[in-house]
Amino acid sequence: MKTIAFYSLKGGVGKTASAVNIAYLASQAGYSTLLWDLDPQGASSWYLAGASSVKGRKLSALMKGKTPIADFIRESDYENLDFIPSHTSFRNLDVKLDQNDSANLIKEWLAPLSEETSLVVLDCPPSLSRLSEQVLTAADKVFVPVIPTWLSLNSWQQLREVAREKKLKPSRLHPFYTMADRRKNLHRELIDAQDERLPTSLATIIPNASVVERMGEEGTPVELLAPNSVAADAYRRLWRDIKALL
Repeated sequence: MKTIAFYSLKGGVGKTASAVNIAYLASQAGYSTLLWDLDPQGASSWYLAGASSVKGRKLSALMKGKTPIADFIRESDYENLDFIPSHTSFRNLDVKLDQNDSANLIKEWLAPLSEETSLVVLDCPPSLSRLSEQVLTAADKVFVPVIPTWLSLNSWQQLREVAREKKLKPSRLHPFYTMADRRKNLHRELIDAQDERLPTSLATIIPNASVVERMGEEGTPVELLAPNSVAADAYRRLWRDIKALL
């Protein structure tokens, strides 16, 4: 079983859209895939429930060891793709993790799923916290969406510095440009200077496209909404990049 995470210190960078689309493409490629929506906002859960509200469960029973993680899993509408819905109580997860700071609970909770699950995709909240530290340690690879702007690039540099300080293996971090709009001068300039500004990034660039926004309206991956679109092709290429690293 491999575990990957989509994470950024900065919100609004296309993190959840990337997590959902990659999870869907992995499942359709034959990987038994689980997406865990760790963000209390629950956007991944919304997408995978077909733009319907889905109520997750509190993690208190899991943390007390009374309920196995398998009981939190729900089936999506797609073959080979299950998910753990978000719950508003996840906003207090850092407090709970601090109470047992000797162990990586994220990794421990996922371990029993290894026989039936090929790929775990973690959709993480945009914050620097105990949870993010555990995710950075538990994940085999962490994919970091970066908008081609100075603020987003600065956020990426901050994450790299945190990883070094915490000895969290910066080599696990893989940035990629997302929400890119070549009509904007700054976006175009930073993309053209990608080897200099984002030298360790994946080659694939996710465009700023209206079909990605429609995911929130229809609760459907881009591959199903508009398979012939530029965005769908970009996510397919991103999945190939990710698969090659696993």
